[in-house]
Amino acid sequence: MKITQARVIVCCPGRNFVTLKIETDAGLHGVGDATLNGRELAVAGYLQNHVLPCLIGRDPQQIEDIWHYLYKGAYWRRGPVTMSAIAAVDTALWDIKAKIAGQPLYQLLGGRSRTGVMAYGHATGRDIAETVEEVLRHKEAGYRAIRAQSGVPGLEKVYGVSTQGRLYEPADAALPSEHDWDSSKYLRHTPRLFEAVRGAVGEDVHLLHDVHHRLTPVQAAQLGRSLEPYRLFWMEDPTPAENQEAFALIRQHTTTPIAVGEVFNSIWDCKTLIEKQWIDYIRTTVTHAGGITHLRRIADLAALYQVKTGSHGATDLSPICMGAALHFDTWVPNFGLQEYMPHSELMLSVFPHDWRFERGMLYCGESPGHGVDIDEQLAARYPYQRAYLPINRLQHDGSLHDW
Repeated sequence: MKITQARVIVCCPGRNFVTLKIETDAGLHGVGDATLNGRELAVAGYLQNHVLPCLIGRDPQQIEDIWHYLYKGAYWRRGPVTMSAIAAVDTALWDIKAKIAGQPLYQLLGGRSRTGVMAYGHATGRDIAETVEEVLRHKEAGYRAIRAQSGVPGLEKVYGVSTQGRLYEPADAALPSEHDWDSSKYLRHTPRLFEAVRGAVGEDVHLLHDVHHRLTPVQAAQLGRSLEPYRLFWMEDPTPAENQEAFALIRQHTTTPIAVGEVFNSIWDCKTLIEKQWIDYIRTTVTHAGGITHLRRIADLAALYQVKTGSHGATDLSPICMGAALHFDTWVPNFGLQEYMPHSELMLSVFPHDWRFERGMLYCGESPGHGVDIDEQLAARYPYQRAYLPINRLQHDGSLHDW
């Protein structure tokens, strides 16, 4: 069997997605997600100009060899653009391989470790009362794990909170919008939020919170300690992780579990964090961490240190990524939790899929492959629209801060 054609499809059915479709001389095809939020065309160009010419004529079943060919063969290794491109190829090849076998993808990985995948939803509000209301709504919908984010008094815009009464979409402008930030206000407000949320929702729901890299290690330690009475499932991305040793300080001062990794793109980004047991959940994704082949290695390393998976699953990844992630989650022994932001009906119509959500649980399908495809004719109706993620500036002096 040979690869006969590969092409990149960029579309915007409400937000931008980059899809790779690989076709073979056996009439089988596979698709992979290459979306990098705010930098979509960088990955599309890397694939189109540098990767696809190298695929034609290769045996699509040689997934491991092709992965290393693209990783080692480029000389310039790692980085979000390169690894997202490799991930798209890898996901499409696993899709093809499972179709050759006539099996759902999780069977090729080793079969089921669980019957379904526990997911967490996003409850957000402009203030504490509105967030509590959303948390209770999610509980009523069957979620057993809920992430709570709230507007902060004195800050005009806050990550994770929509000011328009609709699902939150961070890539909101043709040029980066600017948000204001004050860590002191946030640190005062967040424990009050979780005091109210825990009091309203009771003890049987897992609560999560995303700091989104905005605190120093000492500030993150303070926040983690202040949230201990409310027993969070995890505190996500408490500080930027370029310096992995920063997490040692956080770990010394709080027992609040820590999750990190949605911006990671290789095992080297989390190696020390895992080996030192400075984190509890690794949140790398199929799309941004080199595909299923590389994510398996990260998960296996994590399992040695009792670190569980918690893959990023926002709508800045296409339904293809979600499909592949759910097959991975169904198999991986050290699964922890899966993020779930529902795609719009339009997005789901562009990407026909067989995975489903029911009462706080996600279930991968049983069709051969990862169960997601792309309707190219429908996708063509929604061309790319430039959209950037915001930036943060400190309120008191306007200097740039982590968003």
